[in-house]
Amino acid sequence: MFLFIDESGNDRREAPYEILAGTAVSERDLWNLVQAVQSLELEIFGVRLGDVGVELKGKKLLKRKTFRHAGRMEPLGRETRRVLCAEFLQKGRREFLGGPVEPRRSEEFAAYGQAALDFVRRVYSLCGDYRVKVFASIVNPAAPRSQADFLRKDYSYLLERFFYYLEDVSPIEMGIVVFDELEKAQCRILLNQMERYFADTVRGRIRSARIIPEPFFVHSDLTTAIQLTDIIAYSLNWGFRLDKMIKPTRKEMEEFGQLAFELRYVGKRVNDADGQIWPVYGITYLEDLRPRVERNQP
Repeated sequence: MFLFIDESGNDRREAPYEILAGTAVSERDLWNLVQAVQSLELEIFGVRLGDVGVELKGKKLLKRKTFRHAGRMEPLGRETRRVLCAEFLQKGRREFLGGPVEPRRSEEFAAYGQAALDFVRRVYSLCGDYRVKVFASIVNPAAPRSQADFLRKDYSYLLERFFYYLEDVSPIEMGIVVFDELEKAQCRILLNQMERYFADTVRGRIRSARIIPEPFFVHSDLTTAIQLTDIIAYSLNWGFRLDKMIKPTRKEMEEFGQLAFELRYVGKRVNDADGQIWPVYGITYLEDLRPRVERNQP
């Protein structure tokens, strides 16, 4: 089982929250999902987005301007929309490669906006078809943070829930963690923190029986599953709220936030102290990233 991890809002600029999101995909389903997404690009846009220099990311496909473009006209027929959209995207590519500025028609803007929204909706449907499970740590940007050099709480939470999911799948299911590549120095820091987490903490050692402690790093623009995770993280950031999350959504994004939420992992665990069965959720909101020992200090 793969867990593809990406972030949203960590630059602390416009986004309301910081989100660490993960999508779990079985190795048996991964290539079929990738092929289905690639076929969907051709069906809806008339071209592969990567071929015209457009990265499959939430902030590209679901930005405010996309919704405005989509609303310029009544819904276009699929074939008309695909032809207009392909020409719109190819114009942008030719300009990027040094060609002259080419005028765009209103219908082309509308076609692209409508196509982008339809594409994301159908991507979520594909994720459901291929049994994708969503995990996310949603963090208040003002959350206090530990000064110690160990794995952050939002990461450990994600790994904990992924571990529970692996236990639910089968007694022998193993997990591989795949990150969107960071700067090399940041990758090294994260690798060291994960190594210490799995080697030096009780919970980490238990979870290393199911999760391979050394993650992989990939380029997001070359890895479809990381791009899907980016869309999910962006959807949750702008279109979904749990209790205590007070920052407003973008109303037009709530549909997509709900679609992401519906893919979340939900499990059950027995409390060792009282024997009660409690639900376990793959998405949570964190207002404090410090470990308990630091939070309890006077």
